[in-house]
Amino acid sequence: MNDASLAIDVRGMTKSFAGHVVVDSIAMRVRRGEIYGFLGPNGSGKTTFLRLLCGLLRPDAGEGTCLGFDVRRQSDEIKRKVGYMTQRFSFYEDLSIEENLDFIARIFEVPGRARAVRESLVRLGLENRRRQLAGELSGGWKQRLALAACLIHRPELLLLDEPTAGVDPKARRDFWEELHELAARGMTVLITTHYMDEAERCHRLAYLAYGRLLAHGTVEEVVGGAGLATWAIAGPDLFGLAQTLRRRDGVEQVVPFGNTLHVSGSNPAALARAVEPLAGRGYRCERVESGLEDVFIRLMSASEDNFP
Repeated sequence: MNDASLAIDVRGMTKSFAGHVVVDSIAMRVRRGEIYGFLGPNGSGKTTFLRLLCGLLRPDAGEGTCLGFDVRRQSDEIKRKVGYMTQRFSFYEDLSIEENLDFIARIFEVPGRARAVRESLVRLGLENRRRQLAGELSGGWKQRLALAACLIHRPELLLLDEPTAGVDPKARRDFWEELHELAARGMTVLITTHYMDEAERCHRLAYLAYGRLLAHGTVEEVVGGAGLATWAIAGPDLFGLAQTLRRRDGVEQVVPFGNTLHVSGSNPAALARAVEPLAGRGYRCERVESGLEDVFIRLMSASEDNFP
C-alpha cells in the first residue's frame, strides 16, 4: 500500500503509567477517508491510544506517522491537523454556541474567523440556536456543538471518544450520517464506541483489551476470524435453560437476545450435540450467523481469562 494513502501508520506503540502498561505494542494502519472504530471494555487503552496518535501523549516505545508526520518528533504539526472530541463536554457553558465557536477559531488562528464560524453554524444546523448558552443545550445539541468545534479549523483527521454516549437514537443516526459525509470528502475518522450498531457502520474496526490489539479488520473479517458458531434458541424458561446449557460440553457462552438465547462455541459439532436435543422438548433451535455482539462478548470474556 502506498504510504500516501495512509492517515495512520504506527508500530509498537506502547505507553505505561506508574509501571502499568496501558497501550501494549500496538501496530495499526488506517487509510485516508476511512471510518475506523475502536471497541473494547472500559480501561482497555482506547482513549490513551487516541491521545498518542494526536500528540497529546508521548509514547514510551514505538514509531510511525500520523498524517505523514512523525508521532514522536512532529506532534505540534499533527495537533494542527486533528480535531479531537473528548468524552466530556468541555466548553464554556456561560457562553453562547457562537461565542464558543469563535473562541475555538481564535485558538486555532483560523483565517477569516467570522466567516468560518458562520459556515460552521449553518453546516451543523446550529444557526437558529447560535445565541443559546452552551450550558442550556441537550445532549444531542451539545454533541453538534462539539463536532462543529472539532471541524472549524478544517482538520484532516477526526478523533472521537465515545461521542454518542447518552445521546438519543435520532441524534446518533444524524451524527453518523454526518461522519459518512465527511469521510466521503476525504476526512479520516477514528471513533471509540460501545454500541454494536455504530461499530457496524465503520469501514473497519479494532478490538482492544488490556492495552492489546486482539482483532481488527472489516466487520465480516472480525466475525469470521473469531471462528464462533452460534445457535438461537426460543422457548419456555430461558433463564433456567441458560444455566443448564452453560454446564454442557461445547457451550462457551450463552447470552439473552430478547426472546431468544444466543448459544455459541468454537466447536460447531460439539455445540450442535449440546443444543439439538432441545428441539424435541418444546424449544425452537436454529443455527444462525454469529453477530458482532456475539464476537464482542467472546473477546471480552477471553481477555478477562487470559490477562491479569
